[in-house]
Parts: sequence; structure tokens; C-alpha cells
Amino acid sequence: MGKKKDITPAQAEDAKRLKNLYEAKKKLLGVTQQSIADELDITQGAVAHYLNGRNPLNPSIARIFAQQLQIPVEDFSPSIARELASMGMMGFNESIAPYTVNAIPVKGYPVLSRALVGPWYEASESFSVQDVDQWLYSDARILGKAFWFKVDEDSMTAPTGLSISEGTFVLFDTGREPVNHSLVMARLSGTSEATFKKLVIDGGKSWLRGLNPQWPFTPIDSTCQMFGVAIETKCILT
Repeated sequence: MGKKKDITPAQAEDAKRLKNLYEAKKKLLGVTQQSIADELDITQGAVAHYLNGRNPLNPSIARIFAQQLQIPVEDFSPSIARELASMGMMGFNESIAPYTVNAIPVKGYPVLSRALVGPWYEASESFSVQDVDQWLYSDARILGKAFWFKVDEDSMTAPTGLSISEGTFVLFDTGREPVNHSLVMARLSGTSEATFKKLVIDGGKSWLRGLNPQWPFTPIDSTCQMFGVAIETKCILT
């Protein structure tokens, strides 16, 4: 086992903040230690060392963590953010794209109602601006098509932990494969409107459930159509 590298108290606090942000956002964004390791071209164990404060963060590593978690470096390491800004690599509190590839362009995606998600998903061509009343923008990495949905009930409002309140806009990526605990937009067999819920898989059986514990589990089977996995939220105050 390698010897633990000496880190300063400030570096330890950076790692602690980063780990808290990772734990808070990993399920919503579909991020894992392995996916971060793949971006950094290191092992999953090395990623764990950074998150647990075994190895100190550096600017290159911090940039990739920030990109993967869709946050500014300043949120977990003000000192590294200042260092990057002094190097001319980013603004002090700027969210950044991966430094190893071209910047991801900001794109507009339609805001869809429950009733419109299915027709939009099944359309042979994407809807135009004229077809949708509202479009919102994101620079998230999209693997398929994407759409926004404005949460219109309290089923995803939780008393503790991850909570997505009514009025929040959620971005869904149709190109991501739903896995256990993914937040998904789905349509149950025999219904015409989509629903936003958490996917729970256990013992070969699957359910949709709200983050609000007052909402019951709904068992599903292969007839349930999955439209996309939630990857980003946005709150518009005005």
C-alpha cells in the first residue's frame, strides 16, 4: 500500500467539500467514481484518494471534477480557482468544460409538458421553435436528444436528502440508460402522460417511486416506456 501523501489542512477541507458535492450530485447526474476516472485516465481507486483527502487536488484534477459535477472549482477549492484564474485558464467562479476536448456548446432544449413528452420522443424529427412555447439552455454533455420538464407536483419533494421541488426545471437525456436509482421520465402502460419518478430495481423487479415518502411505489414491467434520465436541474426565480 502506498504511503499517504502529506496534505495541508486547507487541502483536506477542499477534499471534504468536493466529496460532499460528489455525494449530493452523483445520482442526479449519473456520475460515478469510474466515470470520473475514465475522464482523468486514472484508476477508480485514485479518484477515491482525491475524494477522501489521501492525495491533494491540483488544477488539472480539479477542472475535471468540476466539469463532471457541473460546478465551479471555487465551490470546493477557492485557492485552486484563484490559481486557475491567474493562469488565464478560467474565471474565478466559472464552470468549465473539459480541458482535453473542445468546449461543449450551449444548446437550447424544449420545455415539454407531460402530455407532449411522448409525441416529442416518438417524432421522427426534433420539434422546431414554433412547436414549443419555451426553450431553456444547457452546456451539459448530452448523449441522445434532450428536453426540459417543469416539475408540477410535490412527488419529488423530499424531507431530507435530494429534493426537487415543484417549479424546478429538470433536463432529461434520452441517450442515457436508466439504472437503479436513476431519476427518470417514464410513461406507464395504458396512460397517455409521462411521469417523473425515481427508478428502483431490486430482486429482478422494478418500481417507480417519488422522493416524497407519501407517494407510493408503482410496480412496472417491460411495457413501461423510459423517455430519459435526469441530469441537471434549473431554478428560475422570475
